[in-house]
Amino acid sequence: MGTLAIVISLLLLMFFAYRGVTVLILAPIMAALAVILSGDLAVLLPAYTQTFMTALGSYVVQFLPIFLLGALFGQLMADSGAAHAIARWIKEKLGTRHAILTVVLACAVLTYGGVSLFVVAFAVYPIAVALFRDADIPKRLIPASIALGSFTLTMTALPGTPSIQNAIPIPYFGTNVFAAPGLGLIAAAIMLLAGMAWLRGRAASAARAGEGYGEHDEPSAPQDEGDHPGMPLVLAVLPLLLVIGINALFTYGIFPHMDFSAMSERYAGLEPQRVTGLWSLIIALATACVVLIALRLKHWVSLRDSVNKGVFGFMLPLFNTASEVGYGAVIASLAGFIVIRDAVLQVAPHNPLISEAIAMGTLAGITGSSSGGMSIALATLGGDYLAMAQQAGISPELLHRVAVLASGSMDTLPHSGAIITLLSICRLTHRKSYGDIAAVTILMPVTALVTVIVLGTLFGSF
Repeated sequence: MGTLAIVISLLLLMFFAYRGVTVLILAPIMAALAVILSGDLAVLLPAYTQTFMTALGSYVVQFLPIFLLGALFGQLMADSGAAHAIARWIKEKLGTRHAILTVVLACAVLTYGGVSLFVVAFAVYPIAVALFRDADIPKRLIPASIALGSFTLTMTALPGTPSIQNAIPIPYFGTNVFAAPGLGLIAAAIMLLAGMAWLRGRAASAARAGEGYGEHDEPSAPQDEGDHPGMPLVLAVLPLLLVIGINALFTYGIFPHMDFSAMSERYAGLEPQRVTGLWSLIIALATACVVLIALRLKHWVSLRDSVNKGVFGFMLPLFNTASEVGYGAVIASLAGFIVIRDAVLQVAPHNPLISEAIAMGTLAGITGSSSGGMSIALATLGGDYLAMAQQAGISPELLHRVAVLASGSMDTLPHSGAIITLLSICRLTHRKSYGDIAAVTILMPVTALVTVIVLGTLFGSF
């Protein structure tokens, strides 16, 4: 009955999330339902105050700086005109002939540099409309093009990407955002090349059928300039380079040569190898924000408003994910979870990479969130996977990369908030565009994930 209670709770979580109910209220309600159905009514309130809230609070304490600085940086990139300058430059260089590639690369460059997925979607969409209309490519392919550049390789595969998905495994495995760089590059290449082949094939098929851009309810001449001040390309790119460069400098050049003994004495329980990856990312994002503000110091429309909007913007994503972590902690505390845990861990017991991939992908699919699903899985099973990997001689870096890739393999099911938002931005429906989105954000990432697991099993982490 305890296991059935968990299954019912998960299914309802997925159902109501698809209906648009916020997980801020949904997660604690579904956690409480699982407790009640398990017959543990006496521990209902302690499960909320001692388990749910403790797990939620721990997650907020650990990842608040990453969410905050990431949201602030994305807003500053948008309001400074840097995001538009980069997107326009790529458009000018590739032109209408390569409309799909232009949109994909514009999104990829911006998200790899640390700009929020949603900021990128808003910034690139007007440019995509102009390009696709001029090239007479169906508008229904715009969401998939944006998703390929934003929701795949730069979110989970490219080494050093500052995405929150790439940061979450760090404290669990003692790794950093550059984990398994060779395998990450291979996965990124598979996603990009296969995704582009799919989209180009779909565009060619539409052209043969005589389908053009189509008639859509939107301005006849969308502008990609917006209300943002102009910005030279070299200055627009500099903050993106700083995020990656400073992160790498501290990860490989500074922290490995530092003596943390005095710090460990002062802060009991501090394990530097488990936090230096987060420290590197915090320093990189903070530095990039300061430099970006300084570069445009006399050109901000309202720096105060940009900073406030960016800072306020981090709260909902952070607490959404933290609520899902709290939900996962309550589920893990129930007796019925032991059956589920043992079943998951026994999938390919001699290769925890397979079990880990299934757990991450399944929970990301259920929650409709790569960060939420991975956070639940790692909070409940992270220690088990690390122990299994050490026993099997598998590098924690490989464990990290597989976890991140798996979280981005099933997170874009129809109920995903990111997909709903993207379609809303593009003024399109699931019926018109979701099939192509699924192809580039599920089929291609799953292919890349399987490839990495096979290569990692045969050759180890590289």
